[in-house]
Amino acid sequence: MHPVLKELVTVKAGQANLEGMLELPDKPLGVVLFAHGSGSSRLSPRNVYVADQLCRAGVGTLLIDLLTQQEDRIAQSRFDIALLTDRLSAVIAWLRRHDSTRSLPIGLFGASTGGAAALQAAASNDADIAAVVSRGGRPDMAGQNALEKVRAPTLLIVGGRDDAVIRLNRAAFSVLRCEKRLDIIPHATHLFEEPGTLEAVAALAAQWFGRHLPASR
Repeated sequence: MHPVLKELVTVKAGQANLEGMLELPDKPLGVVLFAHGSGSSRLSPRNVYVADQLCRAGVGTLLIDLLTQQEDRIAQSRFDIALLTDRLSAVIAWLRRHDSTRSLPIGLFGASTGGAAALQAAASNDADIAAVVSRGGRPDMAGQNALEKVRAPTLLIVGGRDDAVIRLNRAAFSVLRCEKRLDIIPHATHLFEEPGTLEAVAALAAQWFGRHLPASR
C-alpha cells in the first residue's frame, strides 16, 4: 500500500521548528510518530525502512526530528529525555489539530533514547496514545514513575546480542503495568544491521500497531 499523502511538515515546539515527513495510506488505521534516538534522524535508513513497512501495512507515519540541527550537535541534548518528551508531546498535539490526522489513533515508535521519551509521553494523563513500540530502546530512562503510568499496549524489541540493553529492557518491562510484550530478535546487535533483523522488527511493529490502533477508535 503506497502513501496517498506525502507532506513535508514543520511543527513549532516552543522556540524550535521541527521538520518532518508525514505519509498516510488510503484509509489509515492510525498514525505512528517516530521518536528517534541518540545520533539518529528522520532520514535514518532504519527509520525510513520501518516507516515504509508500516505504510504498506496501512498505518500512517510521521518521521520528524525532535532536535534542531544545532541541538543535535550537542551530545547531551540527545540524552535529555525531558526535552525529547516535551518535543514529542508538542508533535502529538499537532497531530491532533492537523486536518489529515486529527481523527486518527496515535502510536509511538521509539528507538534508543527515543524509547524513553515515547514512554514518558505515553504516561501523560492527556496523551491518549493507542500503542507504543520501542526498538533497541532505553525504556529504563523513562523512570519508574512514568513506566507505572503507561496504559498504552507496549512492545519492547531488543537485539539478542545487545546484552546490556536486554537487561535494561527486562528491568523496565517488570515495572510496566499495561499490556506488554518483550521480543528479542536472535543474532541482532543494537542497530539491527544483521540480515533479516530489521525486517523482523518492522514485521513485529506492523503487527502490534495493526492490532492496537484500530482497537482504540
